[in-house]
Amino acid sequence: MVTIRVSTVLPAPPAAVWEDLRHLDRHVEWMSDAGSIRFLTDATEGAGVLFECVTRLGPIRLTDRIEVADWREAQTMAIRHRGVVTGAGEFLLAPRPVDGGEVHTRFEWSESLRFPWWMGGPIGALAARPVLRAVWKRNLRTFAARF
Repeated sequence: MVTIRVSTVLPAPPAAVWEDLRHLDRHVEWMSDAGSIRFLTDATEGAGVLFECVTRLGPIRLTDRIEVADWREAQTMAIRHRGVVTGAGEFLLAPRPVDGGEVHTRFEWSESLRFPWWMGGPIGALAARPVLRAVWKRNLRTFAARF
């Protein structure tokens, strides 16, 4: 299993960041590796939501089955990967006071992933770490531009 963590500070309070982040179907707008999202539950927000995300990274295309495991408004969204690649991920939002009384948001994205043997298993996961980290850092820059 490999763990990847990226973070940024967004020029908006956690409630405003959450208002955008909560729309799972819009993640394809800022995640370059997410091709499409299809919900498998009637609900589209909250713990228990299940969806499929077509994930693409270079020549690799996978359908990732994802379950929302935890949902705390303006704080945390945690997921479980139940597809070919398994593991867990989490978005954490934390307030960051800045000069002038404004509040910005520290957005941390972490994922712990396990790759199947035919994708190199633990060695494939280690090789993928710098690539995924770079892609997710770019994704966070794209998301930050929304604010």
